[in-house]
Amino acid sequence: MLPYLPVLVVAVLVTAAASFGILKLARRYRLAPEIRERDVHKNPTPRLGGVAMFVGLLAALGAAALIPEFQGLFRDGLKMWALIGACLLIAVIGFLDDLLDLDWMIKLGAQLVASGLLAWNGVQIVSIPVGDTLVIGSSTVNFVLTVFLITLVMNAVNFVDGLDGLVAGVAIIASGTFFVYTIILNSQLGNSQSVTFASLIALVLVGMCVGFIPFNWHRAKMFMGDTGALLVGMLMATSTVSVTGDLDPAALDLKLVLASYIPILLPFAVLAMPLADFVLAVLRRLRAGKSPFEADRLHLHHRLLDMGHSPVQAVSIFYLGTAVLSVAGLLVFTSQSFVLPLVVLVVGIAVGVLLVRFPASTVRAALAKRGLVALDERAAPDTAQDASADLAAAPNERTSE
Repeated sequence: MLPYLPVLVVAVLVTAAASFGILKLARRYRLAPEIRERDVHKNPTPRLGGVAMFVGLLAALGAAALIPEFQGLFRDGLKMWALIGACLLIAVIGFLDDLLDLDWMIKLGAQLVASGLLAWNGVQIVSIPVGDTLVIGSSTVNFVLTVFLITLVMNAVNFVDGLDGLVAGVAIIASGTFFVYTIILNSQLGNSQSVTFASLIALVLVGMCVGFIPFNWHRAKMFMGDTGALLVGMLMATSTVSVTGDLDPAALDLKLVLASYIPILLPFAVLAMPLADFVLAVLRRLRAGKSPFEADRLHLHHRLLDMGHSPVQAVSIFYLGTAVLSVAGLLVFTSQSFVLPLVVLVVGIAVGVLLVRFPASTVRAALAKRGLVALDERAAPDTAQDASADLAAAPNERTSE
């Protein structure tokens, strides 16, 4: 664990410093884009936070390259260099899109190239654990499956990026859990290497998001834009793919057959909410005869806002969902039992349903009618319509994408 600490510190500090500098430059040179029709924020807000995150990524990987324990990851094969190249491509395309609003086909093409670069250089699903056996596909099938998965996750994360602090917070929770999982897995497998590619990428991502989130918390001074959202999705997918399928479940000495599926289930558990939102958005737009990448204001987080939740409350509900799914998945692996994970799921779902069903504004309004609390109408709109009006007046909120 000790070698990871300086890498985490560098990722946090450099991302925070870069975010501060880029925010100053963006304000000085008026780099904030014009308000789009689908945007809700009323004042132009820079969308260049992803550039700062990319700087933090490079600094953290540079620090890792200087630490003896990580040097083997840079010498053995081309995975690390392919990751840096893929991230550079995504950062450039994302930067141009955040300033110029590129056509979605250009962005998708760049994502496929970046995913293909990773898959071609060893970041690839080579097998899928089924019970105590491995199902191994052809090299072509594995390549296509990997490119599809990485591209899917990038777009899922980008689609859900619609509220201040949402993606950064979800990534911290999900990747933090995944980092713990990879450390435990590496220990169980008895690997001679004390560090792994997946663990390093997951921890760097946590550090990047921790450094950026103070600038992105409601009300945001700066958005991460497509640059940041796509980078987050790529790094989450990369750390996942480098673990998923590339192990023998029999070597884990697990009692439960389901435990052999954890390398697949845990990554999808931590990404369940972004992936669900992505699928629903694609189906909704195709049904309406639109492009699946055409933006709208019908994402899950927008629905929470329309129900009367404040932006912070809506983000907190996503945090809770991510945490519940992540912890439950991790507990199946660590406890080798369904009991505790099931308890976490049931309690978490119950709390989540209550929070979704009864927004704080609605609860306050109900208590005010009974004379139990004083109602501040500006802070607590008692209808979804009023909440939407307040949201429209908020200068720094926005829709997704």
